[in-house]
Amino acid sequence: MHNEKIIKNIVTDIAEKNEKFLNQGEDLDKFSRIVPFLIKKGINNLNLSMFTPELRHNILTALGEEYRRKGNLNDAIKSFVLAGNKDKLNLVAQDYEKLMQFDNCIEVYKLANNHEKLLELGKKCLDDGRLKEAITAFIAIGDRTKIIEVGDHYISKSKFNIAFEVFSTIKEKDKLIELGEKCIEEREYNYAIRAFELAGDKEKLDMTGDICLREEHVSKALEAYGLAGNQVMVEFIKENFHD
Repeated sequence: MHNEKIIKNIVTDIAEKNEKFLNQGEDLDKFSRIVPFLIKKGINNLNLSMFTPELRHNILTALGEEYRRKGNLNDAIKSFVLAGNKDKLNLVAQDYEKLMQFDNCIEVYKLANNHEKLLELGKKCLDDGRLKEAITAFIAIGDRTKIIEVGDHYISKSKFNIAFEVFSTIKEKDKLIELGEKCIEEREYNYAIRAFELAGDKEKLDMTGDICLREEHVSKALEAYGLAGNQVMVEFIKENFHD
């Protein structure tokens, strides 16, 4: 309580001596005297409700800047979120990008509602082969079209494992079926079965079972028939193809 009174007195004094301060909102050095108190107490334990919204914004921004300077990006984010300072959040996101912590970078850009940077980052991750992060960025901006384009690209390159990851992430049923059919053509039956299963297409699974049995891939046929709910064929395989 004693420290809080000191802080309040200092801030009030600063505000009274700087009439233009609330309009400027830039000179964060004015709070350098109270930042050590705030850091010591911790962002999770602060109560700044006694100050005006403008003062809270600037105090929290000053605090966030100090956390960021010290490399404590997690508490810097909390400070900037409480301050409603999206510009500063963008800077933290850039810090994470430099550290190649792309998951954190995406989350902070989401907090800043920066769709432009999320799209840019998604494309960059895609170019760098960071598929998971690219998809996460595209999902964050609701760009399913871009994600589908990515999946189509990997189908065309016969990289079915990556295409499956893309379409399973967004649960795009039609594309999963398309992927499964392409996998059948290329005799990649494991991914075909997984794609049809996730799409919930029992007819396609049954068809895959027929193809696998005809090509003497008995275990795959058994799996496909089982997922399709074709108990007759499951029993037929168990009775006639057991070791």
